[in-house]
Amino acid sequence: MSGNEPYALTHLDVLESESVHIFREVAGEFERPVILFSGGKDSIVMLHLALKAFAPAPVPFALLHVDTGHNFPEVIDYRDRIAERHGLRLHIASVQEFIDRGELRERPDGTRNPLQTVPLLDAIRSHRFDAVFGGGRRDEEKARAKERVFSLRDEFGGWDPRRQRPELWQLYNGRHAPGEHVRVFPLSNWTELDVWQYIGREKIEIPAIYYAHEREVFARSGMWLAPGGWGGPREGERTERRLVRYRTVGDMSCTGAVESDAATIEQVIAEIAASRLTERGATRADDKLSEAAMEDRKREGYF
Repeated sequence: MSGNEPYALTHLDVLESESVHIFREVAGEFERPVILFSGGKDSIVMLHLALKAFAPAPVPFALLHVDTGHNFPEVIDYRDRIAERHGLRLHIASVQEFIDRGELRERPDGTRNPLQTVPLLDAIRSHRFDAVFGGGRRDEEKARAKERVFSLRDEFGGWDPRRQRPELWQLYNGRHAPGEHVRVFPLSNWTELDVWQYIGREKIEIPAIYYAHEREVFARSGMWLAPGGWGGPREGERTERRLVRYRTVGDMSCTGAVESDAATIEQVIAEIAASRLTERGATRADDKLSEAAMEDRKREGYF
């Protein structure tokens, strides 16, 4: 290509540009934004975009993780290492601390994902965050497909789809009353495949459990779960070593592995391109509780 020929934008360039614009809009409109960061692939891409948006200056936001206490150790190690590498303040809202204080009760099934809402809202209130970045994408499941990029939440953290505002021509309305806040989704128009292709293009480091590896797992409800202190396996559930990887990363008690030999980014991209199952529908037990499981949690204040 000669120097006079125009540069042809790819679809990833367009998505990146939109997300960078969103980060800069929030920096200009809000006083105390925070990035929800779990060490999962979507939050990793989100942080990478934030770093690009403000380079060479540091990211002007802190990180927040709602820690269930049942997270994969590899992901927690990655989370801490990345926060330290970029000099970012990391706030941790601990589900275990709320259980210890008697403010939350352990569920019989050992799953703590549904218990994240109270610590999340407590952290937002106590730190007075007025904008909270989340890595939700519209292709994940039905409730998230109803979201806007700027999602208004009431003084209790609740979500009402009827209060969401139009977003024509990438114009975002961050106006909110005292006590309210806005959830912001810079990856709204990305797909799972886009995320993986971007990770490959940008050579972004991610936790190794996203790639195929041998792991001790047991079968439950059509998923391969990792044993651990959360309550698995039960009597009669036999562990075995399988070649697996994770498409999504959450609480160990409800995040299933998929059998896979995809050990490189190129192999993961090819696998995702051929898949007909969404990542959450295939590997997240909490989304299988009911058709409206995620929407109910969003109305209560979760992402």
